[in-house]
Amino acid sequence: MRLHLLTVTPGTTSNRKTDTPLGYADGVSKPKKTQVMKPSTAALKLEVYLPATPPEFQDSLISREELDELQRNPPPWLVDLRKNGPHPRHVVAARLRVSNSGLARGGITEPLTTEQIAGLNADPPPWLIRERETHAEVLREQRRIEERRADLERDSRHA
Repeated sequence: MRLHLLTVTPGTTSNRKTDTPLGYADGVSKPKKTQVMKPSTAALKLEVYLPATPPEFQDSLISREELDELQRNPPPWLVDLRKNGPHPRHVVAARLRVSNSGLARGGITEPLTTEQIAGLNADPPPWLIRERETHAEVLREQRRIEERRADLERDSRHA
């Protein structure tokens, strides 16, 4: 049986005699290592502000399985952080319907709580109104460009 091995240039064969894929003696791939991520990456995926998380979360690597479990069955601290904040910039921007850059232009550099976000939404300052308009225009332009690309792609397939 001739198999292509990863260490052999395509179009050539190995001098090794093997009947197992990838040259492993038992024909089985290497055992998978558990994927781990930094607390900052996990906080980003959970959409929480890292400095507001418990110290045991901040000080340890989080496995993919642990992250999945936190998403399926969030502990009370995670439920509270998601509900009340403080929230990371991308969450604040989404809740205010502006871009991250718009937050910076508006002078918002610190994380905000849900209460602070609600206050800004209830009585939007002029910068927020202006940034919402800018953000809406950017989104409209992005949609227009995507539609144009889709039309060009569809036309090129039919031509």
